[in-house]
Amino acid sequence: MRDPLFQPWQIGQLTIKNRIFMPAMHLNMCKNFVVSDQLVEFYRARAAGGAGLISVGYATVDEFSGTPLNIGAHDDGFIPGLSTLATAMHEEGALCAVQLNHAGRYNASFFLGGQQPVAPSPVPSRLTRETPRELTAEEIETTITRFADAAGRVREAGFDVVEILAGTGYLISAFLSPFTNQREDEYGGSLENRMRFGIEVMRAVKKRIGHDFPLMVRINGNDFMPGGIGADDLKTFAVALTEAGVDALCINVGWHEAQVPQIVTKVPRGVFAYMAREIRERVNVPVIASHRINDPAAARHLLALGYCDAVAVGRALITDPEFPNKAARGADDSIIHCVACGQGCFDHIFKMKPIECVCNPRASHEKKRVAVQVDVPKKVMVVGGGIAGMAAALAAAERGHSVQLFEKSMRLGGQLHLAGSPPGRGEFLVFANDMTRLIGESDVVVTMNSVVDKAMLEKEQPDELILATGGTPIAPVIPGVDLPHVVQAWDILSGRRQAGRRVVVIGGGAVGVETALMLAEEGTLTGEELKFLLVNQVEDPEKLYRLATTSAREVVMVEMIDALGANFGKSTRWSMLQDVGRYGITPVMNARVMSITETGVRMMVGNENTEIQADTVVLAVGTRSENSLKSVADQLGISCTVVGDAREPGTVFEANHQGFLAGNGC
Repeated sequence: MRDPLFQPWQIGQLTIKNRIFMPAMHLNMCKNFVVSDQLVEFYRARAAGGAGLISVGYATVDEFSGTPLNIGAHDDGFIPGLSTLATAMHEEGALCAVQLNHAGRYNASFFLGGQQPVAPSPVPSRLTRETPRELTAEEIETTITRFADAAGRVREAGFDVVEILAGTGYLISAFLSPFTNQREDEYGGSLENRMRFGIEVMRAVKKRIGHDFPLMVRINGNDFMPGGIGADDLKTFAVALTEAGVDALCINVGWHEAQVPQIVTKVPRGVFAYMAREIRERVNVPVIASHRINDPAAARHLLALGYCDAVAVGRALITDPEFPNKAARGADDSIIHCVACGQGCFDHIFKMKPIECVCNPRASHEKKRVAVQVDVPKKVMVVGGGIAGMAAALAAAERGHSVQLFEKSMRLGGQLHLAGSPPGRGEFLVFANDMTRLIGESDVVVTMNSVVDKAMLEKEQPDELILATGGTPIAPVIPGVDLPHVVQAWDILSGRRQAGRRVVVIGGGAVGVETALMLAEEGTLTGEELKFLLVNQVEDPEKLYRLATTSAREVVMVEMIDALGANFGKSTRWSMLQDVGRYGITPVMNARVMSITETGVRMMVGNENTEIQADTVVLAVGTRSENSLKSVADQLGISCTVVGDAREPGTVFEANHQGFLAGNGC
């Protein structure tokens, strides 16, 4: 049977070698809108990895449409940089597009020299906390022309496709939505009027680039916005776009303000593809499905069932640029999967930093973080088989060193197995398996169930020692902490201990929130149970929703400060806190635990003494570094680098990157 992922397809008259499309994503790699060497090398690697079509951007159409970190397309002076970028991708065998966009009310005055961002109507943005000014009719006409001018530059620079972003809450979709478009002229009111701006942009662009040049549009299948445009009207818009000359559609979901998770790990793989299928049934141009398609099997499934004509594989190609090449040669098992954590690829955007990747320390460092082969191999000893230790061992072995990895347990992966235990976090278990497999395929010699001590260091005498010995959970010094019903969060997450019906979780950081959610969700319907009851119409949907979110457990989370999940990344925290409320977890903030009793937890909340009854008390108050071998190595004169939680308790991102840099620096 032919692999559906590697069949050619067409956008207009353009033939694309496979069905893998890398969509445009914010990368923050430009300075003053100019294409950088960093950006060129990032995309060169993805083109060499085998993607059929790559869209870069978004790119600006005028001075109000983006930030200096975006790719510039609003002036002829940016054409040389665009041309360099297109050439790099062509040299590696990929076709390429530029996505043009105007941020509208999602831009910030900070980037506009203090000027207000512009929009169809002056509706405040929850994303920027600013109110835009309303575009005049003359400014609308000028903006349409600027889209067309930018598209002409894209073609002149040597790209193969022009893409327009008409979703996600940016300017075109803001015109579409009655929530943000309150105009009373020909661009507001009826659906036909609200579609007018977007349709006029497409007609102007098509006229400028020529009807023989492919035009693709990325639209929402649903905006997930109360008072927004909704799925049905978006299907009407999709049909209107094709009638205006659009050659392909890529189906996106949600606005940045929407309260539905879209890209994080809890979103099931390919769950939004049904929207692409519904639009595909209405139009006669190719349709691309997107969001959380991070595995060839999921992509093939969608193609084989006719959900779409191609798949958008975005962050998965940040994680593993070789995803297409590996899938083409039947090596799916060698792919490193994106865990959809958003820590490097999305949270960095809000910090105005170039994107990076939790799972791929080389992402955005393609030229700097190369594996230079050593002339004289060293004996490198890595202690600890968690993510930091595995990353260090792999990087050192890749350089040609003789590497031994020692792990005290019988399983590699360390705390990734804890991170992947709560519902919706299973991609971290996939990452643990991916890294374990890479270790098995490498030249690293692994010794399991082995505790390294001074005697072993004296015996082995490594040239380099990398300590990735992780940490241990902290037990607070409070009366009753040693009672039998008091357990560590790690024991709950690992399945070593079970909890009763009434639970108090002490600690409201990331581990505390994840543990509380895991315990609460254990008391609700599973996905399989929910589908059975829904399909057989056992109960009405409203009751099923209650059964899926109302826990049989009573979970209380106690936190010393006034914020929960403070150490989550921005892209993850809001959805986790949303679930805290959704599953009925009771947070107690600004609380100081005084003691744990046989029946509950006594605490001071403000100036009041209170006690909460509990069958189980879970401790999630932090991690203490375990690096005692460092002083031993110093005594023995062994060069030693400490990474991951052994160095300082931190995130998966920090552990993987520190481990990689230590191994690559040997």
